Amino acid sequence: MKMLINVAETVVADALRGMAAAHPELVVDVDNRVIVRRDAPVSGKVALLSGGGSGHEPLHGGFVGPGMLDAACPGEVFTSPVPDQMVRAAAAVDSGSGVLFIVKNYTGDVLNFQMAAELAEDEGVQVASVLVNDDVAVTDSTFTAGRRGTGATLFVEKIAGAAAEEGAPLERVESLARQVVENARSFGVALGACTTPAKGSPTFDLPSGKLELGIGIHGEPGRERRPMMTSREIADFAVDAVLEDLQPHLPVLALVNGMGATPLLELYGFNAEVQRVLAERKVPVARTLVGNYVTSLDMAGCSVTLCQVDGEMLRLWDAPVETAGLRWGR
Repeated sequence: MKMLINVAETVVADALRGMAAAHPELVVDVDNRVIVRRDAPVSGKVALLSGGGSGHEPLHGGFVGPGMLDAACPGEVFTSPVPDQMVRAAAAVDSGSGVLFIVKNYTGDVLNFQMAAELAEDEGVQVASVLVNDDVAVTDSTFTAGRRGTGATLFVEKIAGAAAEEGAPLERVESLARQVVENARSFGVALGACTTPAKGSPTFDLPSGKLELGIGIHGEPGRERRPMMTSREIADFAVDAVLEDLQPHLPVLALVNGMGATPLLELYGFNAEVQRVLAERKVPVARTLVGNYVTSLDMAGCSVTLCQVDGEMLRLWDAPVETAGLRWGR
């Protein structure tokens, strides 16, 4: 398998060095695997910290900056960062107003962030945590107990990040983050498996002419495997799965997310079908985001995330943001 790397052992460090060179507005500690906005800690501001295995870029390091995260901790590919990284990052961004940990529901992430929260509090940092578990495809999976955390992580980091940027206290930022989680659902589809640098071959077997409905961002099994479907058929299945669980009564934010190897030409075409289904189901769409935001290396496929929003949540979504992976309004 051809990959644009040197050796598998240094792929994360090499990527971090490249990120540091491209984004001087960030402080990238390659050795300790911590990415921090350069102006941190920001006086009087609640800090947002997240992280997870590498391979999902731009999540999370690409969302560090004004209006979103204050720090991110990248682990090895598809492997949780360790508590020492999180404690170091929390200390770097805490201004005395507290730190919110945003944790995707994967067993390694959950355990390590819990341990990091305890260690950080021992050092005098006030920590609150929010668990993102938006995937409706399956209840338990290879990596989780309960639902997986996927695309809603972007909504949590943006909306809670905007509130923190405005000076909201920790309790309010945490409450908004939980509100987003409660009002967001996702469903993913794989057309082809991803390849990790260490393995050098597809992480799971998906025969030609087949797709996996309900896949996770590490290639975890979904609900079922079917013969290849059209974009229209996939949108019907995915959106209906989300709406069945969400049952929105407010306008929604819609994220049509690529898994890493799906061209924008296909994603925009798929978005047209997603919008059709939502219109047919009489679900008003407040905003739409299309692109590769929560990826799985070179996996071919997509996911749909819907988050119902009130006026305050929509205002915070529209608020200025300036990160490597998302920026508007500044």
